[in-house]
Amino acid sequence: MAESEMSVRSSRELWTILLGRSALREQAQIEAELDRHWDRLHQGLNYYKPPSSSSAGKVKENKDVAQPLKDFGLRISKLLCLDEQQSVQLLQCYLQEDYRGTRDSLKVVLKDERQSQALLLKVADYYYEERMCLLRCVLLLLTYFQDERHPYRTEYSNCVNKLEKDLVSKYQSQFEKLFKAEAPTWETHGNLMTERQVSLWFLQCLREQSLLLEIIFLYYAYFEMSPSDLLSFTKMFKEEGFGLRQTNRHLVDKSMDVLVDRIGYLSSLILVEGMDIDFLHKCALEDCTEQHQFSNAPDVIKEMDQLLLTFGDIPHHGPVLLAWVLLRHTLRPDESSPVIRRIGNTALQLGVFKYITTMLRGLGASGNNCTASTAKMCVYGLLSFVITSFEEESLQTDGVATQCSHLIDAACEVLSAPSLAEVFWEMKPNMGLGMILDSAVGMFPHKIGPLLQLLTALLSNKSTVKKVYNFLDKMSFFTQVYKHKPNDIVSKDDETLWRRQTPKLLYPLGSGQTNLWMPQGVLGQVMIGGEQGYVVRWEHSYSSWTLFTCEVEMLLHVVSTADVIAHCARVKPILDLVHKIISTDWTVSDCLLPLTSRIYMLLQRLTSVINPPVDVIASCVNCLSVLAARLPGKVWSSLHHTGFLPFASNPLTSMHQCVSAEGMKAGNYGTLLVQIEQPRGEYAVTIAFLRLITTLVKGQLGSTQNKGLIPCVLLVLKEMLPTYHKWRYNAYGVRERIGCLILELIHAILNLSPEGEDQGSTPTLQSLCIYSLANTEAGQAVVNIMGVGVDTIDVVLAVQPSSCGSEGPGQILIQTVKLAFSVINNVIRLKPPSDVVSPLEQALTQHGGHGNNLIVVLAKYIYHKHDPALPRLAIQLLKRLATVAPMSVYACLGSDAAPIRDAFLTRLQSKTEDMRIKVMILEFLTVAVETQPGLIELFLNLEVKDGKEGSKEFVPGEWSCLHVVLELIDSKQQGKYWCPPLLHRAALAFLLALWQDRRDSAISVLRTKERFWENLTTPLFGTLTPPSDTNEPCVLETCAFVMKIIGLEIYYVVSGSLGQSLKDGLQKFSNARRYEYWSQYVKSLVCHVAEMEEEGISSFPETQMLISAWRMLLILSTTHSDVMQLTDDSTKLKLFMDVLDGAKAALTTPMSVSCLRLGSMMTTLLLILLKQWRSVVATAPDILSPLSLILESVLQADQQMMERTKAKIFSALISVLQIQGLNGGDISQLPQLLLSVCETVKVEALALIDNTRHMSQTGDQAEDEDSMETDSFRGPQKDQRDGVCVLALHLAKELCRTDEDGEHWVSVMRKVPVLPSVLSAVELSLRSKHNLYFTEAALHLLLTLARTPQGAAAVAGAGVIQTICLPLLSVYEVTSNGASQSFSRRSQDSACWPGVYRLCMSLMESLLKTLRYNFINDALDFVGVHQERILQCLNAVRTVQSLSCLDEADHTVGFLLQLSSFCKEWQFHLPELLRDVQVNLCYLCQTCTYLLHSKKMLHHYLQAKNGEALPPVPLPRAQRAPQTPSKEAAGGGEREEAEQKALLAVQCSLVKILSKTLATVQHFTPDCCQILLDQTMDLAEYRNLFVLSFTTPAFDPDVAPSFGTLLATINVALSMLSEMEKKKEPVSMSIASLASSEEIQALKSLLMFTMENCFYVLISQAVRCLKDPSILPRDQQRLKQELSSELSTLLSSLSRHFRRGSPSSPASGILPSSQSKPPTPGSKGSHEGQEPLIQLVQAFVRLVQR
Repeated sequence: MAESEMSVRSSRELWTILLGRSALREQAQIEAELDRHWDRLHQGLNYYKPPSSSSAGKVKENKDVAQPLKDFGLRISKLLCLDEQQSVQLLQCYLQEDYRGTRDSLKVVLKDERQSQALLLKVADYYYEERMCLLRCVLLLLTYFQDERHPYRTEYSNCVNKLEKDLVSKYQSQFEKLFKAEAPTWETHGNLMTERQVSLWFLQCLREQSLLLEIIFLYYAYFEMSPSDLLSFTKMFKEEGFGLRQTNRHLVDKSMDVLVDRIGYLSSLILVEGMDIDFLHKCALEDCTEQHQFSNAPDVIKEMDQLLLTFGDIPHHGPVLLAWVLLRHTLRPDESSPVIRRIGNTALQLGVFKYITTMLRGLGASGNNCTASTAKMCVYGLLSFVITSFEEESLQTDGVATQCSHLIDAACEVLSAPSLAEVFWEMKPNMGLGMILDSAVGMFPHKIGPLLQLLTALLSNKSTVKKVYNFLDKMSFFTQVYKHKPNDIVSKDDETLWRRQTPKLLYPLGSGQTNLWMPQGVLGQVMIGGEQGYVVRWEHSYSSWTLFTCEVEMLLHVVSTADVIAHCARVKPILDLVHKIISTDWTVSDCLLPLTSRIYMLLQRLTSVINPPVDVIASCVNCLSVLAARLPGKVWSSLHHTGFLPFASNPLTSMHQCVSAEGMKAGNYGTLLVQIEQPRGEYAVTIAFLRLITTLVKGQLGSTQNKGLIPCVLLVLKEMLPTYHKWRYNAYGVRERIGCLILELIHAILNLSPEGEDQGSTPTLQSLCIYSLANTEAGQAVVNIMGVGVDTIDVVLAVQPSSCGSEGPGQILIQTVKLAFSVINNVIRLKPPSDVVSPLEQALTQHGGHGNNLIVVLAKYIYHKHDPALPRLAIQLLKRLATVAPMSVYACLGSDAAPIRDAFLTRLQSKTEDMRIKVMILEFLTVAVETQPGLIELFLNLEVKDGKEGSKEFVPGEWSCLHVVLELIDSKQQGKYWCPPLLHRAALAFLLALWQDRRDSAISVLRTKERFWENLTTPLFGTLTPPSDTNEPCVLETCAFVMKIIGLEIYYVVSGSLGQSLKDGLQKFSNARRYEYWSQYVKSLVCHVAEMEEEGISSFPETQMLISAWRMLLILSTTHSDVMQLTDDSTKLKLFMDVLDGAKAALTTPMSVSCLRLGSMMTTLLLILLKQWRSVVATAPDILSPLSLILESVLQADQQMMERTKAKIFSALISVLQIQGLNGGDISQLPQLLLSVCETVKVEALALIDNTRHMSQTGDQAEDEDSMETDSFRGPQKDQRDGVCVLALHLAKELCRTDEDGEHWVSVMRKVPVLPSVLSAVELSLRSKHNLYFTEAALHLLLTLARTPQGAAAVAGAGVIQTICLPLLSVYEVTSNGASQSFSRRSQDSACWPGVYRLCMSLMESLLKTLRYNFINDALDFVGVHQERILQCLNAVRTVQSLSCLDEADHTVGFLLQLSSFCKEWQFHLPELLRDVQVNLCYLCQTCTYLLHSKKMLHHYLQAKNGEALPPVPLPRAQRAPQTPSKEAAGGGEREEAEQKALLAVQCSLVKILSKTLATVQHFTPDCCQILLDQTMDLAEYRNLFVLSFTTPAFDPDVAPSFGTLLATINVALSMLSEMEKKKEPVSMSIASLASSEEIQALKSLLMFTMENCFYVLISQAVRCLKDPSILPRDQQRLKQELSSELSTLLSSLSRHFRRGSPSSPASGILPSSQSKPPTPGSKGSHEGQEPLIQLVQAFVRLVQR
């Protein structure tokens, strides 16, 4: 792809590595880098050599570099005056790191003159940056090589020790070379060296000088400087005028002043450091000055004296002169005092203390803070010694006050170094700077400022806070100034001592207020006395804190008078001190309550005066910010009343009102901003205000207070954010800071947790922010900040003096842009979804011309190298936009697409790049796979193999992301520093996205890669740490991704086409017993989550992902077991039991959301395995017990969350009962299970009743039947096929079926009133025609119960007839015009209301069959109520032959069959209905016979009337592939076979109906034996059912059923029987070929049964006719003749049939239920068994023939 990792590391990369911002973070790696580049650091800038002919020759000979690059390298060499080889190397580094085009565009650039010139200048900039980075590396080493806290201290230290010997001499010579260097010209450096380039060159020259001096200064801070070196440095600095006398000083412009000053400061500091004042001080104290290195160098001292006498014209000389005076004064006090005096005076005239303050501020403001703190240490030593050695008065030239204040300023600057404050407090009070403190105390409280300024500087940590607090708490002097001597004073004659005669209040405050009291008799020493006035120091002990309270009170009193300015000057230092104290140590805040509580009043009074003191107000607000961090509620409530903050004058109700700022007032702060701060261009209060509001927001106040903050935030969003960049500013960097603070505030609001926000209808802070940013100009302002662009940031960073500073303008700008990214990302994430595109989204996604669209700007942040978080957040935002915005990122990038891709991939490939950027790039690509097709094609960069057009084979191009991804998943790379687990995980996530999105071209390339599957599956063969101590949750995700990829591959690819290496991998997986390993691991993960319940588990998403992936693999293995090599039953059993144990662990512990999720996942898997691995489960040990335990636990858990899980467990229990039964009669857990289930059924049924009532009240119409089929999720207690209630009923049914003798369920039903609640629910459901699935399931349960006497009694006793009888009417409608419309033609399997009706029929049949006479009245009621439907149904068979209609007829006839046993009761109660039923049954018999007899007719009916009854057949292949006509026949055959099967199903139904009909009719005809033998029988009791006619049955309702019908029935049955006997049919479409042997056997039995009953009815009816006197003898005679001939024929056929062997008839009168097992196929019934039938018929024939 790109050139491999360059053999030469660029200095910038080295610097990034040393900073610890790269992938190389181990100490050994840092050490290796330092060893490798030690020489470069040692040489410094000399590493870059000047051009030479030998080097040019080597470049020409080098064959590895392309010629255009060589030529360009020589141009670089000329422009930069740099060695040719290094120029080529520099170019290569530049192209690798900073070039913003593609390799192809480079060729064009090099050929084009203008473009190549631009490139040359960019390389020059890069070169300058390289030189700076090289020096920064050395500076970094010197900064931290003695810092114990730094992680790489030892490595740095070793390197510094190696560099130490001649580092300074080399760097010193380089410095000299730089300040003496001649400026380049176009003659020497080529025509590109324009004025601007010369200016840039000089700027670079100054920067390098400054860095070199910084390095030398830090070096001498740790190592001693010899006197001769000091002399040479002094001469050198004098020669270059401490930076002011540069050779090229004519090139200095204003912007370079800062650098020139810095050079001066560092020069001055190096000389002071070289004199080693600290050691000198130590020597002086111990009186051993001869140990100092200068005591033995008199020659140097003389020469230095001469040199320094010439100093004095530049401020930078001040500290050097002062230090020299000290040195001379200490070492040789007797010699040359006039010289010392002269030098000392010069130093004081130069304003040395003021200069020191300026210098320290200048060094601290920018750059490396280590340099600043080292400088402070150096100056601290100097000042301490100066103050100790000389009287304070002798250090003052221009008036006491100013010099003193400069000295104090200098002292404060010095003491702000963190370690020095502690050093100070440990010193003796009368030494060094302690003397300044003493003098400041001497003027207190007349002058409050100096003392408090010093003490504020002396606060660095908690211990110093206590010292400062106590120091101020116990003051012993009170200094006052008097113009005239007061009256109540007695003084000594010489006026040096005064004494108070009366006690006195020190502040003119009202009574009852805090005040200070000076008692009588206090002595005061007059410090200064005379005409001008008196300064008196009273010896009075008091606490300054009380005094401060009085001062604040005084300010409150004089706030509207002219004294306010003077008082503000006294109060501001107090507020600053309080601020520093409470921000350093919060615990002291209680003691400061008298002060802090007055701040609110102060704020209120000061902001309302005409010309408010801005600095004091800012101090007040700063104090409140610190307080608000700990006590947000208290601060808010007190601030609320001050009128300082913006507020709303009427309550906020709607978002529109908020955004329009209707009724909002800006408060005193708003006025202050507009009237004072903006015109002045100084924004201290604004900065404090923003910090305060941010602190309050972060304090998570509560919804009411947050509502109160809305006006403040709105002010920021409406008035500040859109316009702050246009305000006037006096100081550089304030605008950036304000922008940063505004975004910090918004960022804090967007990160508020939703709990802190009240989700009402009124706007919250968060929703207001989101709305404003999405819809107002505030959003555009944030977009503009993001659009700053990488180039601007680079420019700002380049202008900074040194890039280490954390507070430089560049860093603030970067921070602001990062916040802008984060804010926009969160706004898009949290914005409520809407159809309208908001202005913000438009601004983010609009295609701007000229490369100014935002997507390009965001993508180009990849070029930013300074702060790795910036490109990372930019990519994160791009990722978000790529997901949510309807646009093509690829199109937005336009011509920049390829260069940006190259930059992304270069960073992704780099071994040293920060890992988090790489992860983010991969995550971005992963999202792009799904949402950005164009972009992902660009990154995949697939090329056609061998360049053939139309070829389907692809290979990854040179710039394809697949190279990197393949390298990252390579098993050999794992564990190396550039491939940490997180990165590996991200690579696999990307691959998974390719598979999920079915990117076939990319997948095909990957599949063919050698060792791809082996590398991919490596994680699955590793051994993971146990879940309890896993520290890398991403490893779980890694394994999950691998499992998912394998699963998708197996699922989508036909097993024959799977890659061999994948098959081998799966075989290896199986052989290595990894199925067992992973199953065990997943189980332990679930158990771990269950145990970690209370603490919660951090890596839950990863755990869930792994379990989900494993579940997918197992589900796949149930259908692809051969491919996945999971065929061994014992392994399957182990996996199944692990799943069961996992589910048990998750669902039997105290519940949490995470446990429930996992439990639900495991139960789903359990269900699927139960269905698919029935054979394995059958051999499993007891599964019911754990499942029952789980069920009990789940039933006690929170109902809302458990709905789905409960359903799954019921379903599993049903499956287990069906597979295993009760496992060998072990019924121990049956009672408990039954109890749990019944309890559930009762609760669910009651809930269903409520819900149904509620629905009918709210007027929710009954859904049409079709909507019942949908599997959509309906709310709680809705009726669903897989709902808890329905499944619980089914489970109850299974349990009752298992418990045959009913001992258990009877007792359970007594305890739990299940039946009443179920029946009530059924009744309500039937009435409202709701809850179809529930009703069906309930009826199934009742049906099961009704099969046993106990059950039937219970069901009947519970009032089943009241429940069903009348409400059932609403389930169907009876039409007047014939039956056909009311009978559904839908398939009989799907749930429907007719099915419910059929079930009710079965239930009545079952109850009647079981309870007999006990139920007859109820049964007759039922028949009476539903007589119309019953009669219609019997008639309907003639017109509708759909299976559902036949099924209903079957159920109806079945019920009538049971009822027909009770003819007498029926005749008594419903004589009319009985007659109608008898007639209809005879007609039904005729219809069935006709349809069975005429097969073609039946086929025609089926095709014409209900094609739906035929199952759908796949289209004949011919329609899909016309070119192969041979397949047509096959397709036709399939259809024909399907039609035949449908026909057969209808025939079987008809036979069933026929057999039951005849069995019923048998009850309506006289008993054969009785009518033949009993002469006294009452014939009127039985009616003639068949007319005397012997024609074959017609399909016409007008033709009455006759004896011909019965004979035809026997004939049909016989012919069907013989048809089944025929084995050798031609083209087999026979019944035998279509049905199974059991079905055939059952059908034969039915046909025999039909024949028997038919003969029986025939004989009975014939005898009745023959005996009936009302029938004419002629007709009787005809009957005899016809019957005798017909029956004789039949008999011969029958005996022939019996001789062949025929099935036995079922027991007389009782139909074989579908459940009962048929006799074994092929068993021939004995002749004896069949003869009675033949004998009976023969006897009858003989009777007739007589």
